[in-house]
Amino acid sequence: MKVGLMINTQFAAGTDMRARVPEMVEQVRAARESGFASLWFPHHYLTAPMQMFQLTSVLPFLLPEAGGMLIGGDILVLPLLNPVSVAEEAATLDVLSDGHYVLGVGLGYREPEYEAFGIALAERVPRLIESLGLIRRLWTEDRVTHAGRFYRVTDAGIGVKPLQSGGPPVWIGGQVEAAIKRAAQIGDAWLIVPTMTHETLVTTLPMYRDARREAGKPEAVHYPITRECHIGSRHKDAIEECVGPLSFKYDAYATWGQLAQRDKPRPTFVEFARDRFIVGDASFVRDEIARYRELGVNHFIMRCQWPGLPHELTLRTIRALGDIFA
Repeated sequence: MKVGLMINTQFAAGTDMRARVPEMVEQVRAARESGFASLWFPHHYLTAPMQMFQLTSVLPFLLPEAGGMLIGGDILVLPLLNPVSVAEEAATLDVLSDGHYVLGVGLGYREPEYEAFGIALAERVPRLIESLGLIRRLWTEDRVTHAGRFYRVTDAGIGVKPLQSGGPPVWIGGQVEAAIKRAAQIGDAWLIVPTMTHETLVTTLPMYRDARREAGKPEAVHYPITRECHIGSRHKDAIEECVGPLSFKYDAYATWGQLAQRDKPRPTFVEFARDRFIVGDASFVRDEIARYRELGVNHFIMRCQWPGLPHELTLRTIRALGDIFA
């Protein structure tokens, strides 16, 4: 069972972004010293008024602090990007990380991002499928000729090959049935998103395993899940400390359209957090981790900071998680 840290790269308008950089460095160091196995970064464009560092810049900046941890995107919005560029950058990061890079990808959902890149939302799935096929060929073949629906390469090869045989593993995010089955069929792992409840996973994880068997794939090695996590000295204190920062973040998601549910009243924070977030004292967090572990989850990617949460409380949670996973 492993624990990873998802770095917060999103901050409220007016935040001094320069001051956040040494805090991120300290969080990565604390995670490494606490025995964390992996380091992850979110990805979006056009997030104003929320400020956000870009994954492709901040990941290599923090790579020297990772010290052998797995690194990757959680998640890279792949259909917005050219697969040749992604293949080249992933191969470079795999070499720079000594073979510890994971290509974590997903579809994305935000219309402004797709409009800005001149790509139709309806093309997300075929672009992702074609991209991954081309990326894997570029990683493993010296020269590639590809004439697809969206992308074309003619008798050419990338400049750097990945260190890992066959290229970095591909972890695919998703939460609807079609996305989960797609992850089973063309990915190396299904990256469970933070909004999925434990109750939902009781049925969707077996569905994922069945889809892998039906596709002739072996049992997955990695069962990663992303969770919002905060640990306080008392259960009540933990909730009070993070309710504001987490509400700010998920209010932003709501304005982006991620959490919209037609004809349903918007849940309260406590209602939404229940069975999704892992927030409480150390005993509660340990029990929640055990519940997911019983389902087969074996890699917990914890996001421990959100806009407005003091840096020192984030460090406290990171170190407490180190004790829990020791």
